[in-house]
Amino acid sequence: MEQIIAVERNKMGDIINFKTSMGRIISYRKAILEIESGLINGVEMREVSDNETSTNMIVDNFESFPDIYSSFK
Repeated sequence: MEQIIAVERNKMGDIINFKTSMGRIISYRKAILEIESGLINGVEMREVSDNETSTNMIVDNFESFPDIYSSFK
């Protein structure tokens, strides 16, 4: 089973992509789908609701994870 090993953040500090232990770079949304499907483990999810909809979010416990592209520098 894959795990998250690195992240990419935008200028606001929000995670936009993940790198998996298999070397794949996937979007935030694809990561949510794969975590929900059980393809990626070791990630905490939280349901966020407003008055009309609810969505799942990945809990950002990735402060110590390297940047996806730091290995290319």
